Amino acid sequence: MTTMLFTHSDCFGHDPGRMHPEHPARLKAILNALEADEFKALERREAPKATVEQIARAHPLDYVEAILDAVPDSGERHLDGDTVMTPGTGDAILRGSGAACAAVDAVLGGEAKNAFCAMRPPGHHAEPRTPMGFCFFNQVAVGAEQARAVHGLRRVAIVDFDVHHGNGTQAIFEADGGVFYASTHQTPLFPGTGKQTERGVGNICNVPLPPMAGSEQFRAAISEIISPKLIEFQPELLMISAGFDAHIDDPLASLCLTEEDFAWVTEELMRVADLVCDGKIVSVLEGGYDLEALANSTAAHVRTLMKA
Repeated sequence: MTTMLFTHSDCFGHDPGRMHPEHPARLKAILNALEADEFKALERREAPKATVEQIARAHPLDYVEAILDAVPDSGERHLDGDTVMTPGTGDAILRGSGAACAAVDAVLGGEAKNAFCAMRPPGHHAEPRTPMGFCFFNQVAVGAEQARAVHGLRRVAIVDFDVHHGNGTQAIFEADGGVFYASTHQTPLFPGTGKQTERGVGNICNVPLPPMAGSEQFRAAISEIISPKLIEFQPELLMISAGFDAHIDDPLASLCLTEEDFAWVTEELMRVADLVCDGKIVSVLEGGYDLEALANSTAAHVRTLMKA
């Protein structure tokens, strides 16, 4: 079996402006990097649009409908200071959730060992009823619910190594013992959540890192804290919120990771997945705002996934 890549050109239609950090050039840089010869073995698929019903497993139906109704016919609509809609936003966010669901279906259906969803905008800040932090629908949460509703899984784990805490993912699942959520993130930093004391019903594991933390602290957080908890939880599927803004060159934060660290964490999570869920991994793009660092880090992540 192979690694699948899910993406779609509709993601370029969400365009909050040249000065916004989360702009279409992010995805272009990633896809350009993944055109290198070493990635020819990737099985590439167009992401379908998610149905409202699929998204409404993770968000209340009235919220889903309100977000889709808010997409402007022209110009921009600001939902908050960071979260901007344009006419192409609706299709982009439906494709983002659709990619997560299709990737889950492919991996759990035995078509692929693992999958990476190269989609934008990101999703892990989207709370059940609140868009924020560039995010509208929480794609990784929608994917986790697809695994449970369609494939009958009882235990899904999500590991989030974006530099910002995935407050939305935590909020969706913190009272749901069937989903384990673990996050490494810089603190203090937006959105201000993710304290170690936030444990949900025993299914939340936050490992905040101080500004300027680097490889040693990050790798210890994963190998000494998160990996053992993953093994204890015994998930049937491992999902990844793959944000690359903890890179030393990223302009929105101040952790000091490199491409080698993202390759290492991918390899470590693959090791755990091999132990607990036959290597089944679905990874979803989150942040990363320096184009060169984002492209190189994503390439390192996907290159490692392809070794499965």
